[in-house]
Amino acid sequence: MRDDAKGCTIWFTGLSGSGKTTCSKLVSKMLQERRLRTELMDGDVIRTNLSKGLGFSRQDRETNIRRIGFVCDLLTRNGVFVCAAAISPYKDTRQEVRKSIGRFVMVHCDAPLHVLEERDVKGLYKKARAGLIKHFTGIDDPYEAPQNPEVVVHSDGRETPGQSAAKVIRTLELLGYIEELPGLDLEQWAEEEIREMIAGRSIG
Repeated sequence: MRDDAKGCTIWFTGLSGSGKTTCSKLVSKMLQERRLRTELMDGDVIRTNLSKGLGFSRQDRETNIRRIGFVCDLLTRNGVFVCAAAISPYKDTRQEVRKSIGRFVMVHCDAPLHVLEERDVKGLYKKARAGLIKHFTGIDDPYEAPQNPEVVVHSDGRETPGQSAAKVIRTLELLGYIEELPGLDLEQWAEEEIREMIAGRSIG
């Protein structure tokens, strides 16, 4: 275990069903394989524990994100790589969390709404369309997609989950958060996309 390693928060944002949990778990596993201290924070689990009792109004959503961000900040300051997967639909709240943490990489799990509705593994979109679920992000509540994330993973089928996770790891390498190691399975187009994202990135 590298005791001298500085931590980082890797924040996965995207609509429900866009692959945030899947990608964050894979990235966490890959970081563990590099003997880095990691912690996984999944939005659904946080809702059950840290944010139990909160609803889905804008105020409650922002409170939930701030709570996740607070824990991420504590862990990051203590050398932990935190993979936080939460819809986090509002740009201003994401920026607030980014600013408070500092060592922060945003991953946008991007898939069109129609793809997610067709996928709809949990049947949530169907219920939202039927009016059975209120304040559902993407249906009757807004999702403000990040304009300049460090990483965009295309979870509409263009990439495998493994390719998406490799893009995140490579971005962490190029940003200097983790050591560059050989053997990362990454296509040339993905490498070029990552470098373009980093070259043109700003807080978003």
